[in-house]
Amino acid sequence: MRILVLGGSGFIGSHVVDALLARGHRVRVFDRSPERFRPTPAGVDFMPGDLSDSAALAEALAGSEMVFHLISTTVPATANLDPGADIRGNLLATQRLLELMRAQGPRRLLYLSSGGTVYGVPQHLPVPEAHPLDPISSYGIVKVAIEQFIRMEARLHELQAVILRPSNPYGPRQGHGGVQGVIGTFMGRLARGEPMQLWGDGSIVRDFIHVRDLARLCVAAAETGASGTFNAGAGEGRSIREILDLIGEVSTLEVTPEIRPGRNIDIPRVVLDIAAARQAIGWQPEIALCEGLAETWAWTCAELAPTPPHRLVGPAPLHRVGAAE
Repeated sequence: MRILVLGGSGFIGSHVVDALLARGHRVRVFDRSPERFRPTPAGVDFMPGDLSDSAALAEALAGSEMVFHLISTTVPATANLDPGADIRGNLLATQRLLELMRAQGPRRLLYLSSGGTVYGVPQHLPVPEAHPLDPISSYGIVKVAIEQFIRMEARLHELQAVILRPSNPYGPRQGHGGVQGVIGTFMGRLARGEPMQLWGDGSIVRDFIHVRDLARLCVAAAETGASGTFNAGAGEGRSIREILDLIGEVSTLEVTPEIRPGRNIDIPRVVLDIAAARQAIGWQPEIALCEGLAETWAWTCAELAPTPPHRLVGPAPLHRVGAAE
């Protein structure tokens, strides 16, 4: 299949590209710049461009059979600072994408929404896809609006669409800038010998999914011809304090974060129900959290090795989660 990956140079996008290539698909990447941490993989047709540039986007769409829309110009921590930019960069840009797809094809779309923000504060756990949508941030509100536009396009103009709501992806190639991705941020600071900040008492619970498990789900959804909305997580929750303890174990370094006041944008607990993806797509997560953390620490060590002021310690032995888990 000829697949256009919007945002294919990013953290999640680069792993989705790997998974598509491994399955023999023809991949075109449309993004502002090439990948940050490695050269563009062989076989990828890279086209530079911005989602708001309709002419460039129309050129990228030519000849594609399916679109993977993985672009977001904001993250939960920044969207509230400028909701107008969030709406323009994401909602309006996606609405233009849908118009272009209607005019010239293709008629298949995979969109990456957000399982951590669209539900708001969960009424019960784990959270199924039918849970009410009550986001408390601009990021979540815009994601819900985009989902609704996609569903309208599917009803009115025969778009075959699958919407995935990932929880908290982590893994190699995640940035260390501290804007998004608590695991990447913690590990980056630890590797550089910088202080880590813990917002609140560490009791916040999140559902962490390894980025390759998420990439496998994206590809499986495309290949099975799935449509509808599916959660994408590990199906289990871990507190931020637990994550810090596990990072200490895999790094064999002391982890002592600076305690900061809790933030009102942080939902106390989110764990996703992933039964629908298991049943409809035949997918389930395979990479255990301890294995994924060890691999991510090893990648972080290799990426930051020339600069940290102290010795970097390699990961603990790996183990893989079994099918029964």
